[in-house]
Amino acid sequence: MLFDLRTGKRRNVVKFTYLSLAVLMFVGFVFFGIGSSGLSGSIGDLLRDTGAAGGENDPVNRLTRQVETATRQTRANPQNEQAWASLALARVRLAQVGDNFDSAAGDYTAEGRRMLAQAGRAWDRYIALEPKNPDERLVRQMQQAFMALNQPDKAVAAQEILTEIDPTQQTFQNLALLAYQAGQMRKGDLAADKAVELAPKEDRKELRQQLEQAKSQAAAQQIQQAVPSPTPTIG
Repeated sequence: MLFDLRTGKRRNVVKFTYLSLAVLMFVGFVFFGIGSSGLSGSIGDLLRDTGAAGGENDPVNRLTRQVETATRQTRANPQNEQAWASLALARVRLAQVGDNFDSAAGDYTAEGRRMLAQAGRAWDRYIALEPKNPDERLVRQMQQAFMALNQPDKAVAAQEILTEIDPTQQTFQNLALLAYQAGQMRKGDLAADKAVELAPKEDRKELRQQLEQAKSQAAAQQIQQAVPSPTPTIG
């Protein structure tokens, strides 16, 4: 869960940024492989199953081969939904290993961000084919990629797809939070209403208050960002 409303900390004010969202969801969805998928497993599974670095089972080598295979498939048949999904997933996962991710800084390197951007382009081709059953794990990981790339509108769009796949309180709650941060207040309000509706009756009032606080906080941040910095005077 992105936010656990049932713990002893449930009365604390919700404070979040894109970085904290990304870190929390990255750990939950990527390393622990939350969500079902017809595609290959999580990065955590991949790292546990690999051999020595540089060998045949090295995650960078394995994922590079997956990218190459999926790329050939998309070129052979640009209407192949599964190939585009596999390519997007392989690229977003490749961005998370080796020299593409700085584990000490907890952030992607320039090359890792380039990989994420490539994953985004493959995702766009996949979505353009209007898949009837989008892959849940891919949707979750692409949401993280768009957050890391500072593309909030695309992160919101991915989360919307997730609410269709998994229409729960948590997915609508996350959609509300992301939409508010992206400045999509109306969409955030609709998602917040749905999250409150799906919440247990005893939690609804507090959830509503937390989402309203999140909305106010996001609005204040947007106003602050819109105000130009004062030009320093030269004495």
